[in-house]
Amino acid sequence: MSDREPEDTTPPTHQPYGHDPYNAPPPPPYGQDPYAAQQPPAQYPQPGQGYPAPVHVPPNHPSANTALVLGIVALAGGLLCGLPLLAGPFAWYTGRKVKHEIDANPQQYGGRSEASAGMVLGIVATVLLALGVLMMVAVMAIVVVGAGTST
Repeated sequence: MSDREPEDTTPPTHQPYGHDPYNAPPPPPYGQDPYAAQQPPAQYPQPGQGYPAPVHVPPNHPSANTALVLGIVALAGGLLCGLPLLAGPFAWYTGRKVKHEIDANPQQYGGRSEASAGMVLGIVATVLLALGVLMMVAVMAIVVVGAGTST
């Protein structure tokens, strides 16, 4: 018995591996693409339809990344050693200025999200800087008052 002939004990639902040679459609005539019927027809723009206009993405403002980097340095460095918190007000100012320039001319500049993130990080760093200065003033006042009452 050959591999192509099913045995008499084979159930009718059994299919040999690959395609079924008994029910396969005939191959296309020589020179024709066998997959031509499976390909969708080509879509071309109709007269007057045209192609969609390209989307213009403006470049980032030159100072947008500066505001973001200043904010990151102020907050991350300030939490590690305190001194970089001094960059917080500069990040806040730069981010605010860049956001206003981007809003005034949105077709020319992008990068509003970087400027906003830098501004927010600058605000947080500035608040931490102010709290640190207030804490130092309070400690100095306690030391001075404590030194004056010890006599």
